[in-house]
Amino acid sequence: MVLAIVAEPAPLKITADNVVRVGKTRVTLDTVVAVFKQGTTAEEIVYRYPPLKLADVYGTIAFYLNHQQEVEAYLLQRQQQAREVRKMNEAKFDPQGLRDRLLARKVEREAC
Repeated sequence: MVLAIVAEPAPLKITADNVVRVGKTRVTLDTVVAVFKQGTTAEEIVYRYPPLKLADVYGTIAFYLNHQQEVEAYLLQRQQQAREVRKMNEAKFDPQGLRDRLLARKVEREAC
């Protein structure tokens, strides 16, 4: 019997929002790469994120290692988008004002 060697596609899907997810899960490429760069093994990643399959994690890591520059550019873009969304949300909903209102409600409830 001869072993057939076939290239497997990366287990990554791009959503309508241009977010790269791993396999058929909601776990993002960002998440897997971040914990991998912290030294987490593929087995530990699957333990932390049970919907992931071990083969998909290894495939994702292999994709990252083979396309490091492109993935890092994607991650930088995602961080920039997150900063912009955070700024927009903070402009609409002042976090300090919200905290003050919640504390005032708590004080009112405790006074009753």
